[in-house]
Amino acid sequence: MNFPVRFELFGELYHWHYIFETLAFLIGIRVYYFLKKKIVDPISDENRLWIMLGAMIGALIGSRVVAALEDPESIKHLSLLAFFSNKTIAGGFIGGLFGVELIKKIIGVKIASGDLYVIPIIVALFIGRIGCFLMGIDEPTFGVETHFFTGMDLGDGLKRHPVALYEMIYMVFLFLFFIFLKKRLINGDHFKLFMVLYFLYRFLVEFIKPYHPLFLDLSVIHWISLFIFNYYYKFILRISNSILK
Repeated sequence: MNFPVRFELFGELYHWHYIFETLAFLIGIRVYYFLKKKIVDPISDENRLWIMLGAMIGALIGSRVVAALEDPESIKHLSLLAFFSNKTIAGGFIGGLFGVELIKKIIGVKIASGDLYVIPIIVALFIGRIGCFLMGIDEPTFGVETHFFTGMDLGDGLKRHPVALYEMIYMVFLFLFFIFLKKRLINGDHFKLFMVLYFLYRFLVEFIKPYHPLFLDLSVIHWISLFIFNYYYKFILRISNSILK
Protein backbone atom coordinates (compact mmCIF):
# COMPACT_ATOMS: atom_id res chain seq x y z
CA MET A 1 0.00 0.00 0.00
CA ASN A 2 1.36 3.41 -1.02
CA PHE A 3 0.45 6.44 1.11
CA PRO A 4 -1.45 8.62 0.82
CA VAL A 5 -4.20 6.34 -0.50
CA ARG A 6 -6.49 8.29 -2.82
CA PHE A 7 -9.22 7.68 -5.37
CA GLU A 8 -9.69 9.25 -8.78
CA LEU A 9 -12.84 11.07 -9.80
CA PHE A 10 -13.19 12.96 -13.09
CA GLY A 11 -9.44 12.96 -13.51
CA GLU A 12 -8.73 14.40 -10.04
CA LEU A 13 -7.29 12.59 -7.02
CA TYR A 14 -9.11 12.85 -3.68
CA HIS A 15 -8.36 11.64 -0.18
CA TRP A 16 -10.60 8.95 1.30
CA HIS A 17 -10.56 10.94 4.53
CA TYR A 18 -13.58 13.01 3.54
CA ILE A 19 -15.60 9.88 2.72
CA PHE A 20 -14.76 8.17 6.00
CA GLU A 21 -15.34 11.37 7.99
CA THR A 22 -18.87 11.57 6.58
CA LEU A 23 -19.47 7.85 7.14
CA ALA A 24 -18.25 8.19 10.73
CA PHE A 25 -20.86 10.87 11.43
CA LEU A 26 -23.74 9.11 9.66
CA ILE A 27 -23.06 5.65 11.09
CA GLY A 28 -22.40 7.07 14.57
CA ILE A 29 -25.82 8.77 14.50
CA ARG A 30 -27.52 5.56 13.33
CA VAL A 31 -25.86 3.54 16.11
CA TYR A 32 -27.02 6.14 18.64
CA TYR A 33 -30.67 5.91 17.54
CA PHE A 34 -30.45 2.10 17.38
CA LEU A 35 -29.27 1.96 21.00
CA LYS A 36 -31.73 4.63 22.12
CA LYS A 37 -34.67 2.49 20.99
CA LYS A 38 -33.57 -0.25 23.38
CA ILE A 39 -33.71 1.83 26.57
CA VAL A 40 -36.16 3.92 28.54
CA ASP A 41 -34.47 7.28 28.31
CA PRO A 42 -35.03 9.46 31.43
CA ILE A 43 -34.23 12.51 29.30
CA SER A 44 -36.94 13.75 26.95
CA ASP A 45 -36.40 13.77 23.19
CA GLU A 46 -36.54 17.56 23.16
CA ASN A 47 -33.86 17.87 25.83
CA ARG A 48 -31.76 15.24 24.04
CA LEU A 49 -31.83 17.41 20.93
CA TRP A 50 -30.75 20.45 22.94
CA ILE A 51 -27.94 18.45 24.51
CA MET A 52 -26.77 17.20 21.11
CA LEU A 53 -26.90 20.77 19.78
CA GLY A 54 -24.76 21.94 22.70
CA ALA A 55 -22.31 19.12 22.05
CA MET A 56 -22.04 19.92 18.34
CA ILE A 57 -21.55 23.67 18.82
CA GLY A 58 -19.03 23.08 21.60
CA ALA A 59 -17.20 20.50 19.51
CA LEU A 60 -17.14 22.83 16.51
CA ILE A 61 -15.48 25.58 18.54
CA GLY A 62 -13.24 23.38 20.67
CA SER A 63 -11.89 21.35 17.77
CA ARG A 64 -10.77 24.52 15.94
CA VAL A 65 -9.30 26.31 18.97
CA VAL A 66 -7.28 23.29 20.10
CA ALA A 67 -6.14 22.58 16.53
CA ALA A 68 -4.78 26.13 16.36
CA LEU A 69 -2.96 25.68 19.68
CA GLU A 70 -1.29 22.47 18.43
CA ASP A 71 1.20 24.73 16.66
CA PRO A 72 1.41 27.89 18.80
CA GLU A 73 4.03 29.54 16.58
CA SER A 74 1.74 29.51 13.55
CA ILE A 75 -1.18 31.27 15.26
CA LYS A 76 0.00 34.76 14.31
CA HIS A 77 -0.02 33.71 10.63
CA LEU A 78 -3.29 31.77 10.85
CA SER A 79 -6.00 32.85 8.42
CA LEU A 80 -9.71 32.54 9.15
CA LEU A 81 -10.01 29.87 6.45
CA ALA A 82 -7.15 27.84 7.95
CA PHE A 83 -8.66 28.22 11.42
CA PHE A 84 -11.97 26.66 10.35
CA SER A 85 -10.29 24.04 8.14
CA ASN A 86 -8.11 22.58 10.90
CA LYS A 87 -9.72 20.51 13.62
CA THR A 88 -8.85 17.88 16.19
CA ILE A 89 -10.99 15.24 17.88
CA ALA A 90 -9.51 15.90 21.31
CA GLY A 91 -10.55 19.54 21.04
CA GLY A 92 -13.99 18.45 19.88
CA PHE A 93 -14.40 16.33 22.99
CA ILE A 94 -13.37 19.07 25.40
CA GLY A 95 -15.53 21.64 23.59
CA GLY A 96 -18.44 19.24 23.43
CA LEU A 97 -18.13 18.54 27.14
CA PHE A 98 -18.40 22.23 27.99
CA GLY A 99 -21.21 22.71 25.46
CA VAL A 100 -23.26 19.89 26.99
CA GLU A 101 -22.74 21.05 30.57
CA LEU A 102 -23.75 24.61 29.64
CA ILE A 103 -26.91 23.49 27.80
CA LYS A 104 -27.88 21.15 30.65
CA LYS A 105 -27.67 24.01 33.12
CA ILE A 106 -29.82 26.20 30.86
CA ILE A 107 -32.56 23.58 30.31
CA GLY A 108 -32.39 22.24 33.88
CA VAL A 109 -31.25 18.67 33.19
CA LYS A 110 -29.36 17.39 36.24
CA ILE A 111 -28.94 13.70 35.46
CA ALA A 112 -26.00 12.23 33.54
CA SER A 113 -26.58 12.13 29.79
CA GLY A 114 -23.38 10.80 28.25
CA ASP A 115 -23.56 7.01 28.60
CA LEU A 116 -25.76 6.61 25.54
CA TYR A 117 -23.11 8.26 23.35
CA VAL A 118 -20.13 6.07 24.30
CA ILE A 119 -20.59 3.22 21.81
CA PRO A 120 -21.60 5.55 18.91
CA ILE A 121 -18.53 7.71 19.60
CA ILE A 122 -16.22 4.68 19.61
CA VAL A 123 -17.71 3.41 16.33
CA ALA A 124 -17.42 6.86 14.74
CA LEU A 125 -13.83 7.27 15.92
CA PHE A 126 -12.84 3.92 14.45
CA ILE A 127 -14.36 4.76 11.06
CA GLY A 128 -12.95 8.27 11.02
CA ARG A 129 -9.45 7.06 11.83
CA ILE A 130 -9.50 4.79 8.77
CA GLY A 131 -9.54 7.95 6.69
CA CYS A 132 -6.75 9.50 8.79
CA PHE A 133 -4.64 6.35 8.38
CA LEU A 134 -5.09 6.31 4.59
CA MET A 135 -3.88 9.92 4.37
CA GLY A 136 -0.43 8.98 5.68
CA ILE A 137 1.68 12.07 6.39
CA ASP A 138 -0.88 14.33 4.67
CA GLU A 139 -2.85 14.21 7.94
CA PRO A 140 -1.08 15.21 11.22
CA THR A 141 -1.95 11.89 12.87
CA PHE A 142 1.34 10.18 12.09
CA GLY A 143 4.07 9.34 14.57
CA VAL A 144 7.79 9.93 14.83
CA GLU A 145 10.36 7.74 13.14
CA THR A 146 10.78 4.34 14.77
CA HIS A 147 12.62 1.02 14.41
CA PHE A 148 9.78 -0.79 16.19
CA PHE A 149 8.18 -3.62 14.21
CA THR A 150 4.95 -1.62 13.77
CA GLY A 151 6.76 1.15 11.88
CA MET A 152 5.31 1.95 8.45
CA ASP A 153 6.25 4.12 5.51
CA LEU A 154 3.38 6.60 5.50
CA GLY A 155 4.53 8.45 2.40
CA ASP A 156 7.88 10.05 3.15
CA GLY A 157 10.17 7.01 3.01
CA LEU A 158 10.60 6.80 6.79
CA LYS A 159 9.37 4.09 9.13
CA ARG A 160 6.93 5.90 11.44
CA HIS A 161 4.51 4.97 14.20
CA PRO A 162 1.10 4.59 12.48
CA VAL A 163 -0.70 6.49 15.24
CA ALA A 164 -4.09 6.43 13.49
CA LEU A 165 -3.85 2.65 13.20
CA TYR A 166 -2.97 2.40 16.90
CA GLU A 167 -6.09 4.37 17.74
CA MET A 168 -8.25 2.11 15.57
CA ILE A 169 -6.95 -0.92 17.47
CA TYR A 170 -7.52 0.89 20.77
CA MET A 171 -11.11 1.65 19.75
CA VAL A 172 -11.73 -2.06 19.11
CA PHE A 173 -10.57 -2.86 22.65
CA LEU A 174 -12.68 -0.04 24.09
CA PHE A 175 -15.73 -1.23 22.16
CA LEU A 176 -15.38 -4.77 23.54
CA PHE A 177 -14.67 -3.42 27.01
CA PHE A 178 -17.79 -1.24 27.15
CA ILE A 179 -19.96 -3.97 25.64
CA PHE A 180 -18.74 -6.21 28.45
CA LEU A 181 -19.44 -3.53 31.09
CA LYS A 182 -23.01 -2.81 29.90
CA LYS A 183 -24.90 -1.81 33.08
CA ARG A 184 -22.19 -2.74 35.58
CA LEU A 185 -21.55 0.92 36.39
CA ILE A 186 -23.91 3.57 37.72
CA ASN A 187 -25.49 6.08 35.33
CA GLY A 188 -22.92 8.49 33.98
CA ASP A 189 -19.86 6.39 34.75
CA HIS A 190 -19.57 4.85 31.28
CA PHE A 191 -19.01 8.25 29.69
CA LYS A 192 -16.64 9.39 32.41
CA LEU A 193 -14.64 6.19 32.08
CA PHE A 194 -14.51 6.58 28.30
CA MET A 195 -13.21 10.15 28.60
CA VAL A 196 -10.53 9.14 31.10
CA LEU A 197 -9.41 6.13 29.03
CA TYR A 198 -9.44 8.03 25.74
CA PHE A 199 -7.44 10.95 27.08
CA LEU A 200 -5.05 8.59 28.83
CA TYR A 201 -4.35 7.13 25.39
CA ARG A 202 -4.01 10.60 23.83
CA PHE A 203 -1.67 11.75 26.60
CA LEU A 204 0.64 8.76 26.11
CA VAL A 205 0.56 8.57 22.31
CA GLU A 206 1.38 12.27 22.04
CA PHE A 207 4.94 11.44 23.09
CA ILE A 208 5.46 9.42 19.89
CA LYS A 209 4.11 12.20 17.67
CA PRO A 210 6.05 15.22 16.37
CA TYR A 211 4.21 17.74 18.57
CA HIS A 212 4.81 21.43 19.24
CA PRO A 213 5.18 22.29 22.96
CA LEU A 214 2.66 24.75 24.36
CA PHE A 215 4.01 25.05 27.92
CA LEU A 216 6.59 23.16 30.02
CA ASP A 217 7.51 21.06 26.97
CA LEU A 218 3.99 19.60 26.83
CA SER A 219 1.57 20.00 23.92
CA VAL A 220 -1.97 21.32 24.11
CA ILE A 221 -3.20 17.69 23.91
CA HIS A 222 -1.12 16.86 27.00
CA TRP A 223 -2.62 19.79 28.89
CA ILE A 224 -6.18 18.96 27.82
CA SER A 225 -5.64 15.37 28.98
CA LEU A 226 -4.37 16.59 32.35
CA PHE A 227 -7.42 18.84 32.61
CA ILE A 228 -9.71 15.85 31.97
CA PHE A 229 -7.92 13.80 34.66
CA ASN A 230 -8.40 16.68 37.10
CA TYR A 231 -12.02 17.26 36.01
CA TYR A 232 -12.87 13.63 36.72
CA TYR A 233 -10.52 13.13 39.67
CA LYS A 234 -13.36 12.22 42.09
CA PHE A 235 -14.57 9.59 39.64
CA ILE A 236 -11.04 8.26 39.15
CA LEU A 237 -10.55 7.98 42.93
CA ARG A 238 -13.92 6.25 43.37
CA ILE A 239 -13.29 3.75 40.57
CA SER A 240 -9.74 3.12 41.78
CA ASN A 241 -10.95 2.48 45.35
CA SER A 242 -13.67 0.09 44.16
CA ILE A 243 -11.14 -1.90 42.14
CA LEU A 244 -8.67 -2.13 45.03
CA LYS A 245 -11.31 -3.37 47.50
